[in-house]
Amino acid sequence: MGEPPSLVLGGVTLPDGRRADVAVRGDRISAVTEPAEPAAGPAGVRVELRDHLLLPAPAEPHAHLDKVLTAGLIDNATGDLEGAVDSWYRFRATAPFRDIADRALEACLRMLGHGCTAVRTHLDVGTRTGLRFLDAVVAAREELRGRLHLEIAAFVDVPSSGQAGAGNLAVLAEAMERGADVVGGAPYRDPDPVACQEELLAVAARHGAPVDLHTDETLDESVSCLGELAAQVTRSGFPHRVTASHCVSLGVQAPDRVRRIGAGLAAAGIGVVCCPATNLYLQGRDHPVATPRGLTALGPLAAAGVTVAGGGDNIQDPFNPLGRGDPLDTAVLLVLAGHLPVDAAYAAVSEKARWVLGLPEVRIAPGFPAELLAIPARDVRGAVADRDPRRVVVHCGRIVAGPHRPGAGTGDRG
Repeated sequence: MGEPPSLVLGGVTLPDGRRADVAVRGDRISAVTEPAEPAAGPAGVRVELRDHLLLPAPAEPHAHLDKVLTAGLIDNATGDLEGAVDSWYRFRATAPFRDIADRALEACLRMLGHGCTAVRTHLDVGTRTGLRFLDAVVAAREELRGRLHLEIAAFVDVPSSGQAGAGNLAVLAEAMERGADVVGGAPYRDPDPVACQEELLAVAARHGAPVDLHTDETLDESVSCLGELAAQVTRSGFPHRVTASHCVSLGVQAPDRVRRIGAGLAAAGIGVVCCPATNLYLQGRDHPVATPRGLTALGPLAAAGVTVAGGGDNIQDPFNPLGRGDPLDTAVLLVLAGHLPVDAAYAAVSEKARWVLGLPEVRIAPGFPAELLAIPARDVRGAVADRDPRRVVVHCGRIVAGPHRPGAGTGDRG
């Protein structure tokens, strides 16, 4: 006899419509079997979820935990990206350390409650910012250990090329030593975008780290760093995962150019993160009619074989005053504004988001990680459409959010 399961999710509906019991041992799914009677199994091990659809858990590939929940404190007077950046820069010098950590922790618990078991956050670092945001969120990460996988991208200020960028690059290197996992930045805002990308790839190579760059976050079609990024990664043989986030200007490029860039991204193995909520809010404000949607070229990228994930990005801050940290909201926008099929939209916030983060694939089958979301629904379309808040979230084989979580209802924040 093998070791008994540590958890059985009883009577769930699988994505293909079958009913099953899903057993978990340690941090892995150990068995998927025909449903047993509700009383079967040791007390406390079996959780009945007969009205729930069981899905691979979502992941959030693009958050900004330094900025979250500041919408009531910061006014973005123009409503566009430049207005958000300017108002944030004025505010960030005054944010207290404990306030940063508390906001980050609250936002992570919201995302966890919605089903996210992994989050990548970008945090501002640089000579003007120092490492306050990094240090605060590293502290919050310790409080979340065991409940949520949280990785940090050090989002370095510009300039980060040439002599003028030396100071910011030095702070970036220190950030990588102090707990950051990923090299981040916004080369398209740098005076020399190509050199900036080279510098950031070099820093990441020295630290053995992935790269996640804010790329071409504008509807100005003359701004296009994405193709050169693919060429740089291919030429250098950069061995770690590379992600390009936003990629807004690709959505207004000529079709032939989009196909060429998509082919280059696929060949280089670069993933793309589309952030529909923030970019629908910020982009296109100078087009009062026939307003462009501000999203990347989702269809052509998928056709080229590029992995495209969906990110929630901002949560109630000057970049998006209405974010909730719910990946199903992101999936809705990928359907309505991006014209993805519903199943593809859910895959973008789960399977493909996990790929971008370099995490193992999750399937509801023996041997796969027990990173799971159970939600009242009959199918994926219903789950995304209704977005029922009564969710049960499993991370590393343990229920970490929802009414069946150990300690639920005792007043703790998890």
